[in-house]
Order: sequence, then C-alpha cells, then structure tokens
Amino acid sequence: MRSRLLTLLLVLMAGVLLALGFPLAASQAAAQQQRVVVDRIDDTTRFAALAQFVSARDEDTDAVDPADDERLHTLRTELVRYQQLYGIGVGVFYRDRTAMAAAPGGWRVPPEGELYDSYYAALLGRRAHNPRQVWPWQSRTLAISSPIVRDGDVVAVVVTDSPTGALRSRILHGWLLLAAGEFAAMAIAVLLAVRLTGWVMLPVATLDRVTHDIATGRMKSRVEAAGGPPELRRLIRSFNEMADNVEAVLDQQRAFVADASHQLRNPLSALLLRIELLGFALPDGHTEAESVKEEGHRLAQVLDDLLGLAVAENAGNRLVATDITELARGRTEAWRAVADRAGIALEFAESESESGPGPEGRPVTGWADTVALSSALDAVLDNALKFTPGGETVRVRVTAADERVAITVADGGPGLSDDELARIGDRFWRSARHQNVQGSGLGLSIAHALLGRSGGAVTYGRREPRGLEVTLTVPRATGVTTG
Repeated sequence: MRSRLLTLLLVLMAGVLLALGFPLAASQAAAQQQRVVVDRIDDTTRFAALAQFVSARDEDTDAVDPADDERLHTLRTELVRYQQLYGIGVGVFYRDRTAMAAAPGGWRVPPEGELYDSYYAALLGRRAHNPRQVWPWQSRTLAISSPIVRDGDVVAVVVTDSPTGALRSRILHGWLLLAAGEFAAMAIAVLLAVRLTGWVMLPVATLDRVTHDIATGRMKSRVEAAGGPPELRRLIRSFNEMADNVEAVLDQQRAFVADASHQLRNPLSALLLRIELLGFALPDGHTEAESVKEEGHRLAQVLDDLLGLAVAENAGNRLVATDITELARGRTEAWRAVADRAGIALEFAESESESGPGPEGRPVTGWADTVALSSALDAVLDNALKFTPGGETVRVRVTAADERVAITVADGGPGLSDDELARIGDRFWRSARHQNVQGSGLGLSIAHALLGRSGGAVTYGRREPRGLEVTLTVPRATGVTTG
C-alpha cells in the first residue's frame, strides 16, 4: 500500500510540474524571441528613416536623383557595416522587389517564403508582423520588415533576415535551467512524498503487524500511538479497545472451560469409582456396567483434554534456543513402547537441511518453549499411532530451512480427503470414518494452541501413497548452539 500511495503522489507531483513546466518553457522562448524582434524592429525603423530621403526615383526611368547619391552612399555604408557586425542580412527594396541598397550585395527578396511574407506585410503598411516562434530544434532565420512611407504611400520596405543560432542557444540554455529547477523540485517532492507516506503508513504497518500477532495467538499485542493522521490515531485507539474486549471475552471463555473441566473431574472420578464398585455386585456376564465405565473414562479423557487446551491457550512464552533434533529424538523414544505394543514401526530420521542431510550429531537449534513443543509433539505422535494400523510405519523427521525448523510426523493411516484436511485441527472434529477410534478430537487443537503462542505453526498434508503428514515448525535460532 505504501508503494501504491507513493507512486500516486509522485505521479500527481510530476503531472503538476510538467503542467507548469511546458507553459513556462513556451513563455520563456516567446520572451527571448520578443526581445530579438523588438531589436530588429528598432533597426529596421532606423534604416527606414535613413532611406526615406533617398527613396525618390523616376518611376519611368528608374533613375535616382543625383542629389541623393550622398545619402544613398551613407545608407549602403550603414547596411554593410550592420551586416558585417551582426551577420544579419538587411536591405531596402522598392515595391517591385528591386534593391535600393542591400548587404550582402546582390541579396534579393525571394518570391515566396517567410521573408517574402514579411516584406509583403510591410507593403500593406504594417510596420512588423508577429513571426512564427523559433524553437531550439529549428534551423531557420527570423524576418522583420518595416515600411518606408512618403506622402502617405509605401514606397519601399526595409527587410532584415536574422540568423537564429544565438536565439536558439539562449532558449535552450533557459530550458536547461528550467529543467534543472524542475528536477530539483521533483527531488524535493520525492523526499516530501517519502516522508509523507512514511508518516501516514507507519500506523498502518504497525496495525498490520499487531493484527497478525493477535491472529496467531499473541493476544497481548497492542498498537502504540506513534504519530500519523488523526483518523488513523482514532482507528488505533478503537483497535486497542476492540483487542482488549476480545482478550477479555477469550479469557472468560478459557477460564470457564478450565473451571468447568476441573469441577466436573472430581465428581466424575467419584462416579466412576461407584460404577466400579457396583460392577462387583452384578452377576457375571453383565456388560452394561463395563459399557458405562468405558463411557465414563472417555468423558474423563475429554475433560482432561479440555483442561489441557485451556492451560495451553493461557500458557506464557518461555522461548529458549533448543536442540530440536535432540528433543524430537527423545519424544520419539518415549513413544516407542506404545508403538511396539501396537505393532507399529516408529522411525526417527537424522536432521536434514534444504540442500540435503546435515552432519550427523550436529544440533539444529530453534527458538521454542521446550514444554510446549514437547507436549505438541506428544499430541501429534499420539494421533499418528492411534490411526496407524499394525504393521505400518510412523516416521519422524527434522528438517532445517533458512528461517524455520520443522518436525514432520508421517503416519501410515488411511489419510484424509481434501475436505477433511481443511477441517483437521478444529476442536472436537473427527472424521466420520474414524469415529470408532478412541479420542476426543482435541489433540491437534492442543498442539496448535501450544505452538501458536510461541511463534510456531502446525500444518497438514498427505503422505504418499497413503497417510497423513503433520509438520510442527518453530523459528530457527541461527548461529546459536546448545550446550
């Protein structure tokens, strides 16, 4: 979300800067050209004033009055000097486009093009027209003309044809400065956007982390108010209040389950004792007492599991660096007698890494509550041995990844379907195919509760060709050795 918000802000800022930059660049180019146009208009006006008194000629013979020779010479000298000094073509042309004077010599007004348009506009009495804008990538000249008026009539036109190299360089230089300013503004905008998104998203990131903690069983997690918009601060306060209420309700529920299990356990034990005594008084072959006693023991097991689940959910975290391989090997050996009585082969595999088996005897450490992890593994092993028929195998394997250590228990039972895998671990849930197997349906729920409070997890999958794989994972303690 932070990247999307940052991208949106940057796109908006870039759009604003571009929307301002393009008109500003065009305005800057127009201002540069306007200064050149004003200079050329001043020049053509000055030359028009010089040529006004030498512009008379005999229209029939095209002869110039000899009295104007000196003025004409002065005009031509000024035009040549101007052209040599500035490199600008300049000429005074009659209405028929013949030259009174021009520099460089022999320069004429073409019959078409921008220069002719400027010349023709001056013949119509307009002092100068607004030429097309010159851009840095265009290699062309700038034509400016001024009319020479005698007795109310335009008798000649002064034309200048200016190279635009210097003008285009100045425009380009101005654009580069403008682009540098835009880039500097964009850099500042990026810094401000990063700070703004960080300020806005900090409470959201914290809220996401705490929500994940609560979802994984760490109910004590809360969001600390650490700045951000007022709306998010109010959301944080509301979230903390909600978390407090949820935790209180769960505590009450767990306390009720624990108290009910404990209070029911004593009268149930007394009831089982009386049923057993009653069985002694019944005649031989009477099976009802045995059935009642069996159901009583099953109820006692359910109460014990409920009490164990309540204790597991309220247990604190005592995480230490633990040799997971040694712990798994020890619990496997503890259940070997049960497996032998049932005719099941219980095997333990040495620790492996993702790249293959690791060195034999080398400890694989993980952060775990040893009591919680042992109890969870006991529940998984009990479940595996309970559903594996005689003659099959239950395998326990420890594997280490970059950040996690996993204990996988693979049984040889009938396995579960996809729908059943989605429900496994739910409290009191048992597959309809396994209702005849003794148990309460709370074993894997207890394992999940024990691991969830210590940062671990329980996952389920199929074992090929048949069976169930239950994997207990805990965070890996990289670089830590156990003594």
